[in-house]
Amino acid sequence: MKRKTATTLGNALMGLGLVTMVVGVGYSILTEVSQLGLPQFFSHGAVMSIFVGALLWLVGARIGGREEVADRYWWVKHFDKRCRRNERHS
Repeated sequence: MKRKTATTLGNALMGLGLVTMVVGVGYSILTEVSQLGLPQFFSHGAVMSIFVGALLWLVGARIGGREEVADRYWWVKHFDKRCRRNERHS
């Protein structure tokens, strides 16, 4: 897959994941708070959609190549001497 296509697909999946999470949270809040008579059965699916959206977000980040930034910061935090706390306090 070309880099531009991978980036576009990754961004689309991240956007779809974000929308799925927001819709899931919104529906969960609406079923609990409002008196609209929304079916309670779908609220369990709405909570599940939050996790599905997070999974879509992570897949999109993986395809689009955005996970490398988090890896780099993890590496700096754990192995760079400037960012680590010393064992001794003097």
